[in-house]
Amino acid sequence: MLTDLSRQALTGLRALLVLTVVLGVGYPVLVWGVGQLLGDRAQGQPVRLDGEVVGSRLLGQHFEGEEWFRSRPSANDHDSLASAPSNLGPSNTDLLALIAQRRTEVAAVEGVDAADVPADALTASGSGLDPHISPAYAALQVPRVAAARDLDESVVRALVADATVGRGLGFLGEPGVNVLELNLALDRAAPR
Repeated sequence: MLTDLSRQALTGLRALLVLTVVLGVGYPVLVWGVGQLLGDRAQGQPVRLDGEVVGSRLLGQHFEGEEWFRSRPSANDHDSLASAPSNLGPSNTDLLALIAQRRTEVAAVEGVDAADVPADALTASGSGLDPHISPAYAALQVPRVAAARDLDESVVRALVADATVGRGLGFLGEPGVNVLELNLALDRAAPR
C-alpha cells in the first residue's frame, strides 16, 4: 500500500512529466507553427536583393560612401550580437565630447551649420541597432546623395518620402525612414 508521501511524490512526478510535455514541447511547437504562418515576420524580416539577404528591416547597418544615406550612430558598430547602449549618461564628458565630434563631422560632410544637425545623427539608439532615421536627418543627406548619384534632388526627396513611415497606430513614436529600404530604392533608381 502506498503511503501518503509516495502518493504525493507520484502525483508530483506525473505533473512534472505532463507540464514538461505541454510547456516544454507543445507550447514551443505551437509558437513556432504560428510564426511560420507569419512568413518573413518571424524570420527577422530579411530584405533580399536578387534572392540574397542583404539585411533586415528590423536592424540598422552601417553604410559607407557619399552615395548612400547613413544610419544613426551605433554604440556597438551595428553588431546585432552586442546590442546595447553605451550606458553613458547625458552629463558624461565622454558622451558630450563624442556628440560634439559627431556634430562637427556630420555638419562638414553634409555642408550645413552644426546647429542644423538633428539629434539622431549624433546619438545612438538604446539598442544601437535602430534601422530608422528621422525624416529631418534623411532630408539633410539628400543633397550629398543626389550629387553622388548624379540625380536631381527632387527625385531623391521623393524616394525619402516614399520610404518614410508614420507613427505606429497613428500616435505611437515618431515618423522614421528605414535606411536600408531607402538605399535599396535609391540603388534601383540610380545603380552605382
